[in-house]
Amino acid sequence: MQGAYNEGLRFQRGGSLTERAVRMLEYGPLDTAVLASQVLGIRGDARAAAAAVFALLGTDPRFSVSTEGVWSLGAQAPVRRLLRDERFVVVDVETTGGSPGSGHRVTEIAAVCVEGGEIRESFATLVNPGVRIPSMIVSLTGITDAMVAGAPRFGQVADQVLPLLEGRVFVAHNAPFDWRFVCAELERSTGILPAGRQLCTVKLARKLLPQLPSRSLDGLALYFGLEIESRHRALDDAVATAHVLLRFLEALEERGIEDWDGVDVLLGKRAPRRKRTATPRSMDQA
Repeated sequence: MQGAYNEGLRFQRGGSLTERAVRMLEYGPLDTAVLASQVLGIRGDARAAAAAVFALLGTDPRFSVSTEGVWSLGAQAPVRRLLRDERFVVVDVETTGGSPGSGHRVTEIAAVCVEGGEIRESFATLVNPGVRIPSMIVSLTGITDAMVAGAPRFGQVADQVLPLLEGRVFVAHNAPFDWRFVCAELERSTGILPAGRQLCTVKLARKLLPQLPSRSLDGLALYFGLEIESRHRALDDAVATAHVLLRFLEALEERGIEDWDGVDVLLGKRAPRRKRTATPRSMDQA
């Protein structure tokens, strides 16, 4: 389990096998064969058992494994991961309202991959929400009931969305909104829940561009000279957000912020590390 820990998304099913492994290991370390048997139901083939256990637990920072194949809880010290080495996916969803908990659904989704300082592949599709689109939302997005009538349901495009999300940091403008809807739609249609780091370009804008009167996507597009052809359509908004992300990554590097520790300090999620002082040699010096 060496190398930098991937901050990107991973997926768990409800009542996941990993949570079962956590509950077992809370009572003490177990070897690979026991975990394979009691968590995965694999017995007999030691090589297949080991491969399955490593595939399940090997990238999860909650687990560590010895050279003898004994697993335990407790994260190993992660190797510093640089932002420039990270893989991002910028997501935008259009919806029937403001909360999946209130029965609102996705009407359009776009995912744009950013890697190595460049925008890579993208995916976008209208989605049939299975409910009427309120007139206020139609006037905002231009997406009508007629437009989505022949569109696929979310479950029919989930297998195209998942590969773009997996292993990448989830980015959106007002990320909590998009994150909630993506999680709700994935769980409803596939039983899978994503877990991993999210990065919000609104929060970054507040820290990196405090002088701007508005940190809306329109305000940032104006500031950076970006053109958004169709505002409040998923692909155009996601592409614009991807360009904003690239500008912010440059700004972070200019500030000397090169890893997630630095980002967390900037966003107020973590206090800056204090400089170490000399350790007192006796109580008299303390």
